[in-house]
Amino acid sequence: MDTSYQRFSLGAEITDEQQHFFNRNGFIHFKDFIKPETVNDIIHASEQVQQNWLDNKVEKVNGVPIKYGYDLDKSPIVQRFAFINLHHPIFSEFTKDPRFNVLLNLVGPDARLGTNEKDGMVFNHYVNGPHSSFTKMGWHTDGLRDIFQGSRLNPMLNVGIHLSNATENTGGLRILPGTHNQSLYQVFFRKKYFLDHDVDENELAITPKAGDLTIHDGRLWHRVAQSSVIGEESRRRVIYIPIIAGKYKPKNEDSPTALYQRFAKIVK
Repeated sequence: MDTSYQRFSLGAEITDEQQHFFNRNGFIHFKDFIKPETVNDIIHASEQVQQNWLDNKVEKVNGVPIKYGYDLDKSPIVQRFAFINLHHPIFSEFTKDPRFNVLLNLVGPDARLGTNEKDGMVFNHYVNGPHSSFTKMGWHTDGLRDIFQGSRLNPMLNVGIHLSNATENTGGLRILPGTHNQSLYQVFFRKKYFLDHDVDENELAITPKAGDLTIHDGRLWHRVAQSSVIGEESRRRVIYIPIIAGKYKPKNEDSPTALYQRFAKIVK
């Protein structure tokens, strides 16, 4: 599997070279977006939110189900937080980082950070152990959600802030470069959504270091590969927050749970 690709540094603007790379491939990787101490602060904040949600038996946030699981020592953990930016000041302040405004230019003048739309800021905690319920995710595109909910396929990017070092062996994001330019038929039928976990001969393994930032187009086919190692070495934490264009659709505590989210528990 190929793990070689160009990595960039984010400056005050998106360069022509960076824009060209993103337009061609549908993803881009920026090195050293946050410092190690910031990574540690974010992980600590997530543990505080986790304890609060466990204590209060939180099942959903703004209609989005929370995915729980078990750690290596069988202790309960949150494996997928939705709208975590609404539950701790570290996350809400982080969304105000002015560098996110630079990233909006990858979409255009009408783009915004989706802090209170879709699933807000999502915090994923993967660990491959005998009790974990969240170790991988099958092939999918993020853009299908708009079609499923009766909307047109609007521009959407998924911004990932990586809090762990990733290697090919520890699993993580796998993409099919260039598939953001596919036909609508291929968006629907290129893979079996979430059920297909097979390695694709054309897939690229994204291997960030802790503190790196990646972006992939919502129309791009991608999956989350399961770690081939078991135990502490498999632990990965990553934040995702969408960049959105199109009609503003905020969520609140009365928002309904989408049908596809009701079936999420049975899709592994």
